[in-house]
Amino acid sequence: MFTGLIEEIGTIVSIKRGSMSSKITIAANLILTDVKPGDSICTDGVCLTVIDFDKRHFTVDVMAETIRRTTFQNLQPGNKVNLERALKVGDRLGGHMVTGHVDGTGVISQMEKEDNSVWVTIEADARLLRYVIQKGSIATDGISLTVAYVDERCFKISIIPHTGAKTTLLEKKCGDHVNLETDMTGKYMEKTQRNSTNIDMNFLREHGFA
Repeated sequence: MFTGLIEEIGTIVSIKRGSMSSKITIAANLILTDVKPGDSICTDGVCLTVIDFDKRHFTVDVMAETIRRTTFQNLQPGNKVNLERALKVGDRLGGHMVTGHVDGTGVISQMEKEDNSVWVTIEADARLLRYVIQKGSIATDGISLTVAYVDERCFKISIIPHTGAKTTLLEKKCGDHVNLETDMTGKYMEKTQRNSTNIDMNFLREHGFA
């Protein structure tokens, strides 16, 4: 489990591609201070398991399903990635609960500066946008962000200077793809409602869910 608060930006050093999977080595500093084999590191929003490491790098296996669902199919050596170690019990939860299980990708369609922030518009499939709500949370390349606007085609987020400086998001350009993980609460509620004849919108309102 992660918070979506990025700890550092890493660099892809090498990618060994198999027929459908990959082994990726990433250069980093801060997150390697207490790393162990088997640790989880959120990499551009994807939960990956450390299989090897040294003082300046760590290596992960990426399976075919992950490559299909994420931007990793286009990853190249030299690319920058957002990194976050798994949440420790007792840590402050400054972002939101992020699993590192990416639902799919979106594409940046517009970036517009407004005073000290930058508005980023991301287009995504309707199957993802159904779980995106205004003022809700979404993980974009692993970054915990607040949705400022959403419609049937896209959503918008506003990036403050700190987030822009500490992540890779503002280094991207229109047409670039990003990994998206929607808030898990909406997905669980939808499944519960679909599997129960006793739950409807009135029930949800009475119990404070809508």
